Amino acid sequence: MPRILEVYLHRDLVGRLGQNDQGVLSFGYDEGWLKQTDAKPLSHSLPLRPERFSRKECQGFFAGILPDEAKREVIAKNLGISAGNDFAMLEQLGGECAGAVTFVPAGAGLPDRDYRYRTLSPDQLAEILRQLPRRPLLAGEDGLRLSLAGAQDKIAVHVADGRISLPLGGAPSTHILKPAIERFAGVVFNEAFCMQLGQAAGLHIAPVEAARVEEIDYLLVKRYDRFVDVKEGRGLLVRLHQEDFCQALGIVPNRKYQSEGGPSLKQCFSLVRELSASPVIDLQRLLDAVIYNFLIGNHDAHGKNFSLLYGQQTRLAPLYDVLSTAYYPDLSKKMAMKIGGEYASDDVTPRQFEKLADEAQLAKPMVRQRVAEVAENLLAKIPGLITGQATTRSVAALVQTRCVKVQAQFHNR
Repeated sequence: MPRILEVYLHRDLVGRLGQNDQGVLSFGYDEGWLKQTDAKPLSHSLPLRPERFSRKECQGFFAGILPDEAKREVIAKNLGISAGNDFAMLEQLGGECAGAVTFVPAGAGLPDRDYRYRTLSPDQLAEILRQLPRRPLLAGEDGLRLSLAGAQDKIAVHVADGRISLPLGGAPSTHILKPAIERFAGVVFNEAFCMQLGQAAGLHIAPVEAARVEEIDYLLVKRYDRFVDVKEGRGLLVRLHQEDFCQALGIVPNRKYQSEGGPSLKQCFSLVRELSASPVIDLQRLLDAVIYNFLIGNHDAHGKNFSLLYGQQTRLAPLYDVLSTAYYPDLSKKMAMKIGGEYASDDVTPRQFEKLADEAQLAKPMVRQRVAEVAENLLAKIPGLITGQATTRSVAALVQTRCVKVQAQFHNR
């Protein structure tokens, strides 16, 4: 017998995700939603229409809400479901997701807004962080239905007055908490430095801070898809809808790298030009993001690390998941997306950025000049962010070396 999940955007029923007896997904918009004058699509890849979307058409968006494959395997074992069953995963995890989408069993209706949070003591937080590798997203924990895309261990939390809490019963979170990864020494400080350097250099980037509980380092990333709406003197935490570039283009997560069929930078710039309400600003921000990832050696900047934010207007979301992968010798030196036809960042020259300018329909002199400007700006900001922490110092030195090299190349043109 077919199974159904009702799909809500904010608090509006917008459609139904179905799974037939053969396990095949399909999605259809609710007739009432289609009649709304202010109806909006769930995704750029799922335009409003009365016909249902096939699995091939809708899987990119819905699978993109869920964790990456390695985490899905562990979650599936913990929950007693199949790792490849997107429907079952969303049924179990689809309460607090990226953006403003919520999944509810058919007929259950969206629960009344009952925001509850379980405050964690330092001991409890430390224990949760120790559990995450074997219990990703705390899947199966009573009252928790959280889903976050990506391969890294993380958990959605609510932070207020210095206290960290778990959101219960569908309550919205305020931050993403990412603990240290044993395999990659100092990754928390690597990401904290790269994110804070980007902010100092004027990039549009999510605020972060590094912290520690017991012997565990972790990163707190402020969610850009949550905000406080002040009404009648009372602040209410609400969700903003968003989707990453893979979702917007209908590309499934396991094809997020360009070499595997994922988005190219040409497609990314075209998407922003087509959808942004302020394309001049957002195209510049996207260019700065590409340049910044190149300069710091972030080779893992794939299509799921760029997003669109759907508020009153569609805008490019702030940067997130930014760190120097070049710092780790075991990680690939191949960039997730080509710059001017080149995957190896060490082989990228002004010529490749000129090709990128052509692909992105930007002026070549402006792009060349901007690469040099960002490199110069980073070199000016790095000294003020260097701390006594070993990884921070090493990553800062690596970024400085890369910026000096690029600055010389581009100033010699």
